[in-house]
Amino acid sequence: METVKLRKWDSAEHLQTEEDIVAYFDACLEEAGDDPAFIAHALGVIARARGMSQVARDTGLARESLYKALSGEGNPEFGTILKVVKALGLKLHVSAA
Repeated sequence: METVKLRKWDSAEHLQTEEDIVAYFDACLEEAGDDPAFIAHALGVIARARGMSQVARDTGLARESLYKALSGEGNPEFGTILKVVKALGLKLHVSAA
C-alpha cells in the first residue's frame, strides 16, 4: 500500500483574485452566525493572502498584533476589525435577515 502525504489546508493559498476574496469573505460572514472569532479568523486568512506586512502598514498596527488579533484566538476590538476591512479594500454591508 502506498503512503499518502497530506498537508494542512490553507485557504489563503487559494485567494488569488479580488473575486475570490469577496466570495470567501461573504461566505464567512454568512456562515459565522454570532461567532466574532470566525470573522476575525476569516480576515486573518485574507490578510495573509494579501500580505500581512502590507496590511499592518495600511492599518498602522504591528504585524504581530494583527496575527494575534486575527488568529481566531484573539479578541480584537471592533475598531481593529474596521481598520483591517478598510485596509483590505473591503466593505461591510447590511441587509435585512
